[in-house]
Amino acid sequence: MALASWGCYPWLFLLCAYAWGHPKQVDLKREDVRNCSTSPQYLPVTAVNTTAQLIALRQQMHNKNLSAYIIPDTDAHMSEYIGEHDKRRAWITGFTGSAGTAVVTMGKAGLWTDSRYWTQAEREIDCNWELHKKVGTAPIVNWLLTKIPAGGRVGFDPLLFSIDSWESYNMALQGSDRELVSITANLVDLVWGSERPPVPSQPIYILQEAFTGSTWQEKVSSIRSQMQKHHKAPTAVLLSALDETAWLFNLRSSDIPYNPFFYSYTLLTDSSIRLFVNKSRFNSETLQYLNSSCTGSMCVQLEDYSQVCDSVQAYASGAVRIWIGTSYTTYGIYKVIPEEKLVADTYSPVMVTKAVKNSKEQDLLKASHVRDAVPMIRYLVWLEKNVPKGTVDEFSGAELLDKFRGEEEYSSGPSFKTISASGLNAALAHYSPTKELHRKLSSDEMYLLDSGGQYWDGTTDITRTVHWGTPSAFQKEAYTRVLIGNIDLSRLVFPAATSGQVVEAFARRALWDVGLNYGHGTGHGIGNFLSVHEWPGVFQSSSITTHKGMFTSIEPGYYQDKEFGIRLEDVALVVEAKTKYPGTYLTFEVVSLVPYDRNLIDVSLLSPEQLQYLNHYYQTIREKVGPELQRRQLLEEFAWLQQHTKPLSSKAPCTISLASLLAVSILAILSWSV
Repeated sequence: MALASWGCYPWLFLLCAYAWGHPKQVDLKREDVRNCSTSPQYLPVTAVNTTAQLIALRQQMHNKNLSAYIIPDTDAHMSEYIGEHDKRRAWITGFTGSAGTAVVTMGKAGLWTDSRYWTQAEREIDCNWELHKKVGTAPIVNWLLTKIPAGGRVGFDPLLFSIDSWESYNMALQGSDRELVSITANLVDLVWGSERPPVPSQPIYILQEAFTGSTWQEKVSSIRSQMQKHHKAPTAVLLSALDETAWLFNLRSSDIPYNPFFYSYTLLTDSSIRLFVNKSRFNSETLQYLNSSCTGSMCVQLEDYSQVCDSVQAYASGAVRIWIGTSYTTYGIYKVIPEEKLVADTYSPVMVTKAVKNSKEQDLLKASHVRDAVPMIRYLVWLEKNVPKGTVDEFSGAELLDKFRGEEEYSSGPSFKTISASGLNAALAHYSPTKELHRKLSSDEMYLLDSGGQYWDGTTDITRTVHWGTPSAFQKEAYTRVLIGNIDLSRLVFPAATSGQVVEAFARRALWDVGLNYGHGTGHGIGNFLSVHEWPGVFQSSSITTHKGMFTSIEPGYYQDKEFGIRLEDVALVVEAKTKYPGTYLTFEVVSLVPYDRNLIDVSLLSPEQLQYLNHYYQTIREKVGPELQRRQLLEEFAWLQQHTKPLSSKAPCTISLASLLAVSILAILSWSV
């Protein structure tokens, strides 16, 4: 009641909220970030002393006659997530964010990262490093030109540079009297030495047939058929992305955090199959599964992982043409293939084929989302009871949700680090709490939860934003407009083969109408026990056209700087639309099954069609998730689901008659007893 009365004086409420919330945050910032302008310089306890690493690296640079050395944030497969032994940039800088490039000269060291990570970088790097906030090749090269002399040599590891990165740096340095130099031995690895985490050696295992859409032999035959039909007649396909090989052979492991992959390459030719991997990780059953003891066209020849460049170069010496996907092929491999023998597309045929799920794969992914709704609902019920007590923080909450997911059938851990963000932290689109740095959850603030699970039958990703108290009118409007964007895109009917960029604007329209927007993409592909961010996706700039059988997230949002953040994310399947007149049209079938926060929905902003869609979605949740909750005797969660999926009405709330209340109660009791 007290909070509701502030609605008459919104300007006063916002002023007080700012005064109450921000001074404390400023104090925390002074304590938690470095200050290199003071004497002595101030470093927080989270900062890493990198002096020894830099001295040793510069000695290696001197030995190679280098003026500068570039250290990117990826691995030899252009992976989004990388293993511990590939975190070279994190080790040399102390900065653990997932995006950033380090450059070291003989006298200076710079780190470039985007706005998501500026505060984190100031907490983690010491004063050996300059933090640069303009990302991309041009700012780095401009800095290099002021730091290294004419005639200087800029070194890089060719297996850590994409083809595009190499072309970009090479072109930017042309005419500058500075040379880009490929250094095969990684200099950070030489310095890291015995302290570097070992290469993973866990077993590589067969994914059971019940959880795969096709056998590996069927997949190999399909890719070879595409090779034969290609107008440039490639004789081989080179697979560099880790999920490509994992998908092709229905194999999984755990080399990469949150991703069931293993370090590997594949060279699939018209008459042979070569898998570059650590052979010792296979047991006899897996070796037999791969037909590794024979040499025919359906026998997988195992070669050492480190020999991929030499083997590809030897193959390329013949009368062959090699088909690659440039998005995931490194410059180190690209350079050993003569240009006239390359067939280059943005994505390999495996990546494109994998994006379109067959009927079995679709059913598997749908089933994983039904089960994934259970831990989400368990967590939301638990939050409603415990947040008002003041005992829940962002980090402990994320841990509990991971625990709930881990109890699900076929669970293989989270699909990414949970984004558990309260209040102003939610304004950072990709914020994640740590054990040391987190906020308490409060009934007076919004809470954004972006999380997902890995299951043997599918990968999940869902975001919900909630408020347990009395949200402001602006918060409700912003939330509802984000919801409208989600609904409008989810129910959109569009011609087959339409580019996702054309339809993506429908998710933004309700926000654009009032001058609001969000700065991230609207969605990404998702795999069957593979990547949570699977490429090519439906809405990306370099995506393929949209096809039936593709899965995508739909995740509009809005972020009010230093106050709150909103994102509503669902995973949806592209399906054929039923239209009045003949034609091939598509739409989306949402497979995420968790209700939105009724407390934040301004029903007056919804059109009748949007309201009808929302109520139908809620009915679907009841029908699919309700029985699962009942089967497990989760009666409290079932009652919560019934309450939060009641049909919404466009009419203003009114007094409910005793007869109506009695009828609702009887229906609820009957439904619980089913």
